[in-house]
Amino acid sequence: MAAITLSIDIGGSKIKACTLNKSGKILQEYTKVPTPQPANPKNVLGSIKELVKDFKYDRVSAGFPGYVRDGIVHTAPNLGTGYWAGINLAEELMVTLGKPARVVNDADLLGLGCVSGKGFEMMTTLGTGFGTAFYLDGKVLPHLEVAHHPIHKGQDYDAFIGEAAYNEIGKKKWNKRMQYVLSVTKTVFNYDRLYIGGGLSRKLDFKLDDNIILVNNIDGIDGGVKLWDQ
Repeated sequence: MAAITLSIDIGGSKIKACTLNKSGKILQEYTKVPTPQPANPKNVLGSIKELVKDFKYDRVSAGFPGYVRDGIVHTAPNLGTGYWAGINLAEELMVTLGKPARVVNDADLLGLGCVSGKGFEMMTTLGTGFGTAFYLDGKVLPHLEVAHHPIHKGQDYDAFIGEAAYNEIGKKKWNKRMQYVLSVTKTVFNYDRLYIGGGLSRKLDFKLDDNIILVNNIDGIDGGVKLWDQ
């Protein structure tokens, strides 16, 4: 019998989970709970355990909002790096849920379900901050925290085009900033295709290049399955 994958999306405001069959089809629909406060490992793991207590699954894939390497969290800007730095979240999930687990950055996970698998591709998410992920022929590349690179007058991407900036400056000015950001990323990364997701992607109101594709969470839902093929 093929493995059923539990896919978890750990966010700054919500934790979501669903189960998928080997083809990436949803078996158990997305269920969510508010991210606990404080969002420390004990509270987050407790919330996940409660959230998925009635789910049936064989393995776990999780997307985490920070820098993750080999299942270990190094930064967590929106949850609290002080809580999370050095935590082996893959191991903690395995202990908590009793199933093998893999953890990557949340943009990495979403992009795995969206990319074509051909050439050099980039995933960005527009939301609380600016998430990025990179792929070469479908293989996820080492994560870069582009969000914290200065983009304008000492502001990093998160501060320049994140949700707080959108709320402060409004849609028109934010779209001007996004045109500038996309011109920079195009020049710097020379991607074959760029995928844009996240809640704020729906606010883009200018014509995008032909190799830029807007996606949503459902488009990338099978990233949780594909993570196990990496």
